[in-house]
Parts: sequence; C-alpha cells; structure tokens
Amino acid sequence: MADYREAPLATRPKTLDPAEYFNLSLNQRRAEEERAGLRAQLKRQYQMQLNNPHRKELIEDPALTRWVYARTNPYNHFRATKKTSLLGGLFGVVPLFVLYYVLKTDRDKKEEQIKAGTYDRKFKLAY
Repeated sequence: MADYREAPLATRPKTLDPAEYFNLSLNQRRAEEERAGLRAQLKRQYQMQLNNPHRKELIEDPALTRWVYARTNPYNHFRATKKTSLLGGLFGVVPLFVLYYVLKTDRDKKEEQIKAGTYDRKFKLAY
C-alpha cells in the first residue's frame, strides 16, 4: 500500500487503516461480499428498468428522491455547528463591517481634504 500521509485536520478513514484493511475476519469479508452482491443486484435491476424499451412509467430512485427533498427543504435539515456559524459570520457579518470601514475612512479622508482646501473636485457644479 502506498504511503498515506494523514491530513492535519482529518483522521485516517477506517478503510485505509492497514490493520483494519488487511486483517479482516471471515465474517466481515462475508458481510462485505453480501453487501456488494446486494448493490450489484440493485444496480442491475435499475439498469434493466432504465434500458427497457417498452417502459411507460417513471423510474423511482429512492436516493434521488431523498436528495431532492433535502435540497428543497434545507432549513428542516440544517444544524448549527461551529463550522456553519463561522462561515455565516465570515460571509454574512464581516463583509458589512469591512464595507462600513472602507466607506467611512474614504469619506473622512475626503472631508479632511475639503476642509484643508486640497481636494480637487472633478465635477464642479458651480465656478
């Protein structure tokens, strides 16, 4: 197995742990083979429905139905975590303060120049 360096903020997945990957018991291997067989059966059944030339009804894909439901109702499935709170602050609150700071300092600088008489007004309304 190639040298796998762990990421600094993530742990190694269990499937890549050499002790777990190579030392599977007979029961675990059987269970994995059964799951692979079930996946193959479901895939074959879906492919048969999809490629049926006499098909008249829609094919129901439960995974796609769940995904569409979750996408159309995001607030029912939202959970506030540290990451989402941080991202909300970074993209929602911080830009407002930065914009306020930039506009305020620019206006203050312009006012100081006007008071000192050094500001060159490009569009003069009165001469």
